[in-house]
Amino acid sequence: FSTLFAKVMKDGALKVHEKELIALGIAVALQCAPCIRLHVKKCFEAGATNEQILEAASVAVMMAGGPAYTHIPIVLETLQAMST
Repeated sequence: FSTLFAKVMKDGALKVHEKELIALGIAVALQCAPCIRLHVKKCFEAGATNEQILEAASVAVMMAGGPAYTHIPIVLETLQAMST
């Protein structure tokens, strides 16, 4: 899996920060708290802005509904921790 991850999650037709935003959206939709924390950090490290991160999470909520919405605080907590 690590070989696949390394190959997929590098710049290509999509930049790394775009791929991480997609991964974050999927993590929120799947309600995976550790995945959310990981991909918020990876989004930030790849150069995504707080606004882009929150917008990607919001798209996931729009697609996955209430259960995904309950995981937005994890996104916010992780962003807050990254900024301190």
